[in-house]
Amino acid sequence: MTAGFVPPPYPYDRLDKFKPFADALPGGAVDLSIGTPCDAPPDAVIAALSSSKAERGYPPSIGTGPLRAAAQAWMLRRFGVDIPVSQIGACVGTKEFVATTAQLLHLRTPDRDTVLYPAVAYPTYEMSATLAGCRPVPVAINAAGGLDLDSIDPADVGRALMLWINSPSNPTGVLDDLPAAAAWGRANGVPVFSDECYAEFTWVGEPRTILEAGTEGVVAVHSLSKRSNLAGLRVGFYAGDAELVTYLQEVRKHVGMLVPGPVQAAATVALADDGHVVVQRDRYRRRLEMLSKGLSRWSGFDVEMPDGGFYLWFDAQDGWAFAEQLAKHAGALVSPGDFYGEGGSNNVRVAVVQPSDRIQLVVQRLGVN
Repeated sequence: MTAGFVPPPYPYDRLDKFKPFADALPGGAVDLSIGTPCDAPPDAVIAALSSSKAERGYPPSIGTGPLRAAAQAWMLRRFGVDIPVSQIGACVGTKEFVATTAQLLHLRTPDRDTVLYPAVAYPTYEMSATLAGCRPVPVAINAAGGLDLDSIDPADVGRALMLWINSPSNPTGVLDDLPAAAAWGRANGVPVFSDECYAEFTWVGEPRTILEAGTEGVVAVHSLSKRSNLAGLRVGFYAGDAELVTYLQEVRKHVGMLVPGPVQAAATVALADDGHVVVQRDRYRRRLEMLSKGLSRWSGFDVEMPDGGFYLWFDAQDGWAFAEQLAKHAGALVSPGDFYGEGGSNNVRVAVVQPSDRIQLVVQRLGVN
């Protein structure tokens, strides 16, 4: 019998061998590996979740009218773009959208079989191609840390089903050239999907969206997991090109991809409130500064502040060796850079997603106060 698909080890499960080192220290492990928010969402969001009475029927797969209107209003406030509600759809957290969209687009365009994505990136872009039976083709990173679109082989361009771009980047924090990606996609007839889940945490300049360059051939993807500390609710949205969005809205109905009704009600409230995001931005900024200084002093490596996102990404010469030493000395679990592609093997990603007192504990253990 021919062997079929065998799921690879889930990246973060590979860190289990370091947990005993971290747990052995007084105060236990401080998990800075997975980007799981720890801070509380607004009380009004929780109230909406528990009082919507929307659990009693099937919610619309494309998103309720109020949710899509709230997404529209948020994009207008945040980016100055006015996207018709008809060109906005809900998704069950953006990870499922990233993981499934290649398969859905391949059904639509079966003569295209290649998914392009950053060579150092969130691993689900590559996995989405594998799950769709497509070719995952990483795009080289340029000197500025963004996509080197000129490096893409013309043969791969001709077979490209889609291009993923991620800005601010997970894991690097780099702000990529979104208008250039949109222009490249239009020139080559390749849909561009822009993962903008960390846009609210842009530290250099104002938050940007690819939709500022128009909607033709592009789709932006946004999440409430990071913005509003709602990772457990699994809710996000996609918006952009009318034809692409309509196709995805319709086919996703058949799959039953439904954001639960109470969750849609809570997300509507969260998107309408910008105040809690300002508070969260300040928290992440303070934690990034605290840990970047501490790690730089302890390690001797240059641990710089990112341009966006809530991750520190730096060259540690050997990502796995550094992660092991940090677990032993500071009780912190961090992600070796090869989780995000071969090009990151020397690097480490540190997520500042623990409360500030836990971040401070790590710095204290490093002895660099």
